[in-house]
Amino acid sequence: MSKKEPFGIYIHIPYCKAKCRYCDFYSAPGARGVPQSYVDALLRELARNTRRPDTVYFGGGTPGLLSPAQVAALIQAAAPLPGAEITLEANPDIVTSETLRGFRAAGVTRISFGVQSADDAQLRRLGRTHTAAGAAQALAWAREAGFDEICGDIMLALPEYTNAEFDRTLALLRDGGCTHISAYLLKVEPGTAFYRNPPAGLPDGDAAADFYLYAVQQLEAAGYRQYEISNFARPGHEGRHNLLYWNCNDYWGIGPAAHSCVDNVRRFWPGDVQGFIDGTIHEEIEGDCTVEDYLLMQLRLVSGLDIAEYERRGGRFTAAQRAFMRQCVSHEYATLDGNVFRLTPAGMVVQNAILAELI
Repeated sequence: MSKKEPFGIYIHIPYCKAKCRYCDFYSAPGARGVPQSYVDALLRELARNTRRPDTVYFGGGTPGLLSPAQVAALIQAAAPLPGAEITLEANPDIVTSETLRGFRAAGVTRISFGVQSADDAQLRRLGRTHTAAGAAQALAWAREAGFDEICGDIMLALPEYTNAEFDRTLALLRDGGCTHISAYLLKVEPGTAFYRNPPAGLPDGDAAADFYLYAVQQLEAAGYRQYEISNFARPGHEGRHNLLYWNCNDYWGIGPAAHSCVDNVRRFWPGDVQGFIDGTIHEEIEGDCTVEDYLLMQLRLVSGLDIAEYERRGGRFTAAQRAFMRQCVSHEYATLDGNVFRLTPAGMVVQNAILAELI
């Protein structure tokens, strides 16, 4: 593997206690935890790596189903650099005070909870297995375990959604000590339970946009600075691993359905847990990381697109595209500060339409 810095490792844990009704991620039943055979397969792949990561991210699925001993073994095999950010996703009802202390002792520096809502009826509708009170308890246990980096997710524009529901969820995360919040709109994806049986009361596109803009305003007012389309943090608590993705740095994904981009080549693992355990599937090449990928990722960030860097990488805007960018500025969908083109929150709502004109 290349030695270019920085570098991150993503470790996919596909097992879930239950499948959420909106989820289209690759997953496998895992009510009894993560099989050691799967962890052994991850260790087998990690042994191939010769590059020490700046970040390690346990994503899923439900990585909180791992035991602290399994997490410790995987972190040791990944051999992160001193000061590395090591994130583990967890569901509030999966963790205990003991397991959180164990994850912290194993080397996890950042814990991320999929809270989604502070409304118990909404959580049941989504197929989530925790309650608002359970989420508050998990956050308290995380603080007691010594986590300085605590993250929480909020889903927006849910069935029968209101700004009041958002306010309650934000208060739960803020009072629980979250240093980072991801707030993203519900998307009804093919293959999900919601796609097969759409819930009543889903907001339309205009209402969803209003919920997003309200969330941005309230998160900023609560001290969570937006740095990406769906991510907000107390200053200095931005997620370093996901910034690797958005800045088109190298990252290596391990596990079924995991993706990688190393040396400007995209790869992926087929979604086959047993094949991964048995060693009968291997990473496949998806294609090159293009300058269009760079444009797309940079415009997700509040820091925006440095046009000079885009051109250095081989990108070019036509005269018509530059005129369109000026129109975006005049309509307050973007700002153009010198050579940096940034989307405003209103522009992020219509990001796909803007990108369609620029790619």
